[in-house]
Amino acid sequence: MERVAARPQAVWLNEDGPGATVRAQVEAASKQGRTAVLVAYFIPHRDCGAYSAGGAHDAAQYRAYIDDFAAGLGATGAYVIVEPDAVAHMVAGCKGAAAGERYELLAHAARTLKRVPNTKVYLDAGNAGWIPDERRLVGPLRAAGIAAADGFALNVANHYTDAASTAYGHRLVRALGGGVRFVVDSSRNGNGPYVGVDAWCNPPGRALGTPPTTRTGDASLDAYLWVKRPGESDGTCRGGPKAGQWWPEYALGLARRAKDQPPGA
Repeated sequence: MERVAARPQAVWLNEDGPGATVRAQVEAASKQGRTAVLVAYFIPHRDCGAYSAGGAHDAAQYRAYIDDFAAGLGATGAYVIVEPDAVAHMVAGCKGAAAGERYELLAHAARTLKRVPNTKVYLDAGNAGWIPDERRLVGPLRAAGIAAADGFALNVANHYTDAASTAYGHRLVRALGGGVRFVVDSSRNGNGPYVGVDAWCNPPGRALGTPPTTRTGDASLDAYLWVKRPGESDGTCRGGPKAGQWWPEYALGLARRAKDQPPGA
């Protein structure tokens, strides 16, 4: 389990009033000489009503959530991943979420969080297999405020390899016209994606991936991050507990199958 515990992982803020938790996480990371990685995850009609359904009741509550999130950041610095799946779900045809309102709320998040000094902001853009034609993401990401952000995040909570994710990321950067960068969630991609039904949900045989680091050797790739916390369930599939709950047996399997790598930077 040390392979999981010894490495920095993101903290997901999925409830109203996140400011105090944000402040505590940023301060704790700073004392350890690290930069906090935080996930804003409270968009209305979250997860298109699936395993991680929930989020803010309405636009006003979400704007207040983002404003409080930003107030907790301070000037120490943090990486913030904005709303995993929110853009890709819309491109894929999510029903029940008003596109115009969702994009406006995401743009509000990008603008508000980026105003905080030393904060890096990345809008989530799905993964290499979800929207195969990356050009379909260009309009939605622009509507969601990517011009105000540092770039986009890929592979959050998924299992596509670093190679597949970075290749997709470079194509998306070009499609957006350059000027943006990206981060990749490498927390559980050590064995690549599972081939089978519900490949995204607690797939068997997966492994920890590249340890978190900013030393990527790629000018467009800001960092490999562990955004999904290894060992947290994707949902009540394959015998797992509810989404986000700790599942020690799954964490142990990820660690046992991981390549022997020292913790990253």
